[in-house]
Amino acid sequence: MDSRTLQLLEYPKVLQHLSHFAVSEAGRDACLSLLPETDPVRIAERSALVREAIHFCAFKDVRLAAFPDVAGVFAYLQSPLAFLDVDGLIGLFEMLKVAAALLERLGPADSERYPGLAALVAGLTLPPKTWSGLSRCLAPDGTIRDEASPELYSVRQEIRRVHQMCTRKVQDFFQNKDLQFILQDEFLTISSDRYVLALKNNFKGRLKGIVHDYSQTGETCYFEPLFLVELNNDLQEYKQEERAEEQKVLRFLSELVRAEQRAIELTFDELVRFDGLLAICHFARHSDAHVVDIAPGAPLSLIQARHPLLVFGQDHVVPVDLELKAGQRALIITGGNAGGKTVCLKTLGLLGLMAHAGLPVTAAEGSTLPFWNNFVVSMGDEQSIEQSLSTFTAQIRHFSEVWPRIDTYTLVILDEFGVGTDPSQGAALAQAVVDGLLERQAWVGAVTHFPALKAYGLSKDGVRAASVIFSPDTRKPLFKLGYDQVGASRALDVAREQGLPESILARAQDYLYLDAGDAEEIFERLNRLAAAKEEELDKARARTRDLELKFSRKLEKLDQERSRMQKELREAAQEIMRQWREGRRGRKEALKEIAQLRDSVAPSPETDEAIEKLSIQAIAQGQVLLYLPWNKTGLVQEIDGKKERVRLDMGGVSLWVGLSDVQVSAKEKHDGGKVVLKSAPAPVTPLRLDLRGMRADEAESELSRFLDKALLAGRTEVEIIHGMGTGAMRRMVHEHLKRSRAVGDFRLGNADEGGDGVTKVALAD
Repeated sequence: MDSRTLQLLEYPKVLQHLSHFAVSEAGRDACLSLLPETDPVRIAERSALVREAIHFCAFKDVRLAAFPDVAGVFAYLQSPLAFLDVDGLIGLFEMLKVAAALLERLGPADSERYPGLAALVAGLTLPPKTWSGLSRCLAPDGTIRDEASPELYSVRQEIRRVHQMCTRKVQDFFQNKDLQFILQDEFLTISSDRYVLALKNNFKGRLKGIVHDYSQTGETCYFEPLFLVELNNDLQEYKQEERAEEQKVLRFLSELVRAEQRAIELTFDELVRFDGLLAICHFARHSDAHVVDIAPGAPLSLIQARHPLLVFGQDHVVPVDLELKAGQRALIITGGNAGGKTVCLKTLGLLGLMAHAGLPVTAAEGSTLPFWNNFVVSMGDEQSIEQSLSTFTAQIRHFSEVWPRIDTYTLVILDEFGVGTDPSQGAALAQAVVDGLLERQAWVGAVTHFPALKAYGLSKDGVRAASVIFSPDTRKPLFKLGYDQVGASRALDVAREQGLPESILARAQDYLYLDAGDAEEIFERLNRLAAAKEEELDKARARTRDLELKFSRKLEKLDQERSRMQKELREAAQEIMRQWREGRRGRKEALKEIAQLRDSVAPSPETDEAIEKLSIQAIAQGQVLLYLPWNKTGLVQEIDGKKERVRLDMGGVSLWVGLSDVQVSAKEKHDGGKVVLKSAPAPVTPLRLDLRGMRADEAESELSRFLDKALLAGRTEVEIIHGMGTGAMRRMVHEHLKRSRAVGDFRLGNADEGGDGVTKVALAD
């Protein structure tokens, strides 16, 4: 990927924010080196792994402790004579301890639900010999344990014995001679790797021995009495033996590491990948980002897109929809200065780079992008004084260099292309460039102030025009796009805000009227209409949410009332049956009262006619029967004599019903031997509900209505598509399903059914 393109779209700044979530230096370096992929398979693999990680972390608290970068250790061990020091081994040990803690926290990964994570976990191994050797030989404080070898244990025991003897001899000597007053400190200290006493300088002649050093003030001398000389000599010999034994332990551990180096390197690499993956999960959670689908031929649809650098830099960012309809390849954005046109372009390009790098993007779930393996950006003032290039010349030179590489998988970002020369010629050149890009089937995002290019955006096939919207009252930008229209540049308004004298502005306005006629008034009217449209849409969305919430509450209240009535009826029927069993009611009286209870809730549709009792032998295919629970007629499609049931088609709704629920219809008519149904065909209730891209309250209301319709339609199983994302939508769906009386059971979809992005629901009988 061209570094110039990455810099212009500020992709490295996004990686800087991402790297802050990594816990290790190696993980931060991995985040900073993450580049967009140009292979669709690799993009799909990265995106799938990120989806799995985000979904997994939504249900399980996965944390990673900081670990050292041990890549240099492996390079050092390439020499067969090299062996690691204590610091190198401690670094490896700390890294392996972090891997062990992560394995314990992750537990056994579900390879069917999380195949990518399972593969990563498989790479996190603890080499048995190295792990056992380091655990046994290294202490938590970064030293070699006494138990690392019998010889080391023995020599350290001797060192401790010498220390105890030195301490005891000093105490005995000064207690017998009563010389405590000449000591500066009442304990042994070490100077030149020997045990010495800290004496007051003016008393150093009172004892026989060796002066090793003086304090900085000169008031204290470090003195080795003669009675400690022999013990100190023994101590030096023991310490030399200790160093030799430690060297043996270090060589032994280094050989263990060298023997299992490949497995240790793999564990380190996988740990770094986990660090980067968890950083991406934290990044997605903090920025409310989602993984988008990328595929050749997929539509360009970034819903509620936000520039990620604005998300991390501000409390509230106004989202914008960046969409092209089917058959469209170019988006031309117009409108006033400081309205957010360039930000829209940068958002499109930057989110495209992030998505192709497998990163979640700051857009709503359900957004999609086409596959791009090339990004071309012409943005800003590109003049070069050193190369004697003007802005226009620099633009053209760069575009000429990249032109041969532009194809159907290229996204081209053009910010004010053609400026810096005669406006009419620049506009003509810009239109010709867009024509050439469309002929190559490239994707284009352009910003312009050229009137000719604005008209081009409205009239050219395959091109969609959009304008940034300003408030008609305050003339401040709303940072929203009005599609299928163009806008004025509003240069005079910006100049007024920046303090340009009114006399100049008034004269400029006169010239503008001479040149443009009523064009500015037309653009202003379009802006007012677009602003009013956006305001009405916002109000409509708010009203829709309120109505859906009220409807959902009404349905919930109705469900509660139905449950209460069913409970009362059940209790009343049980009381009647109990009285009958106790002999307090006759059988006929009990049956009569139960029938009255049933009729009070659902009176029979055939109150004035005798109901004909059906038998399975009396029913034939093509016969019209009345389904009593719905009071609708249906056509008999199949007959199941074994279970004594028939399958009815009621206006497109097909379901199996028992004989007790049907009767011969009195409304059956025949026309030319064909059965005519009087009831109008009912719409077929869909088996699948897609909630992706909805807000939580909107989705829950839609889910409640869908379940009611599916239950009334006689469905036994439905499918809810909520996507993976952060898991918030899936949790809302499952909580609602747990509360709903319409649901018998539910489960997540299998791998071939959509995986964790789909929930399969079995409705209650």
